[in-house]
Amino acid sequence: MRTCEEPRPPNGQSPIALAAGQSEYGFAEKVVEGMFIVVNSITIKIHSKAFHASFELWQLQGYSVNPNWQQSDLRLTRITDPQRGEVLTFKELTWQTLRIEADATDNGDQDPITTPLRLITNQGRIQISLKRRTKDCNVMASKLMFLLDDLLWVLTDSQLKAMMKYAESLSEAMEKSAQQRKSLAPESVQITPPAPSTQQSWSQPFGVSPNASSIGQYFDKHDMKESSYHLLISRLDLHICDDSHTRESGALKHGMLGGAIQLTFRRMAFDYYPFHRAGDACKHWVRYSEAMETRGQWAKKLVSEFQSKIEKL
Repeated sequence: MRTCEEPRPPNGQSPIALAAGQSEYGFAEKVVEGMFIVVNSITIKIHSKAFHASFELWQLQGYSVNPNWQQSDLRLTRITDPQRGEVLTFKELTWQTLRIEADATDNGDQDPITTPLRLITNQGRIQISLKRRTKDCNVMASKLMFLLDDLLWVLTDSQLKAMMKYAESLSEAMEKSAQQRKSLAPESVQITPPAPSTQQSWSQPFGVSPNASSIGQYFDKHDMKESSYHLLISRLDLHICDDSHTRESGALKHGMLGGAIQLTFRRMAFDYYPFHRAGDACKHWVRYSEAMETRGQWAKKLVSEFQSKIEKL
């Protein structure tokens, strides 16, 4: 993989649907989604103008799950609402070991001497939820949860500085991509329900008659109102050590060795909602609490004041 100076255009319709000669969510999509994938090892290399990185995964497995993140009948791993013309699908990826390594490139803006950044983790998993339109299979919203167990990470100060520079080098490309997605984000439009077909009834379990109201309620329960990305770490032990070999020789002669700091985080979580508009409700957020109501009122007040100033100008 290589980072782009300018974001690429959207991919368009699903290649699976096009290869099958269809334009809507149908049999070909369901067959591919039902596959159970097992990969012994996979290596992903990322190249950027400032750094290059590699991700190595061992014992990777990918499979469909129900909305409760349990393996079950494939017909229960998707929720189709014919009235909305939308379908929800749920996937899970698991692995035994993950190794991440990043280093500066020769032509980057990094310091001449940098320490490669390395991270090795044990078991982890990614939970993926997708909401697509049935008429063209375009993704309307997605939810990605990155779950890790106990994590031990030893960092030197030079590695920490390098990591900040790597993130800074990616921020420009990520900002351009976010602007493109926001400009192409679909507005709330009325979707014409597709004509009923035999394929739509496959998403319902045997012995259950399709009921529009019950399907709509079940769909609302697991619906993604907007795209979001989440990181949850059960326990993180972070050790930051001073690089003594980078100090001046005079400091070492006087016995001034480097120090260290240890940080322990439990149930550390990061939630990112890239398309959330200022002043909109937050009740659908993963970790919503009543304390956010005050923040919501404060945000609405700022938005109204900003809009009034713009109208005057």
